[in-house]
Amino acid sequence: MEATVAPGDDAPGGDAGREAEESGTTEGALPEPEAEAEGAGPGPGAEPGPEAPGWLAQIPYFLVLATMAAGIVVVAAAYFKRGPAIIAGALLLAATFRILLPEERIGMLAVRGRWLDIATAVGLAVLLIVLAWVAPQLTS
Repeated sequence: MEATVAPGDDAPGGDAGREAEESGTTEGALPEPEAEAEGAGPGPGAEPGPEAPGWLAQIPYFLVLATMAAGIVVVAAAYFKRGPAIIAGALLLAATFRILLPEERIGMLAVRGRWLDIATAVGLAVLLIVLAWVAPQLTS
């Protein structure tokens, strides 16, 4: 037994299907993505440049991490004034990167909101500088 389609049904043979075919839309089709949002991309006629690889966003993080590691090595070598100062410098470097770099290029240095990250890094850096300043010099 064959199913009949009444006019007005959403089947291809019905009025709604005919209207959709004439207007160029179909029921299951997804909306066309917008070409570009205003101000989001390059100007009209400009070709987009090549995208940077994803690992490039982690370079600031690794610079901060390497500076922190150097500070920890200096502390382990019994330089209790220089080590915390180097670690404080790494935190100030992280805060500087967080201020200057856009969200898509900051990588893992973005933990919370921009200003909370900056305030935390600067606050810890100041505390470490004070610690380095008041720490007694070890004499041998």
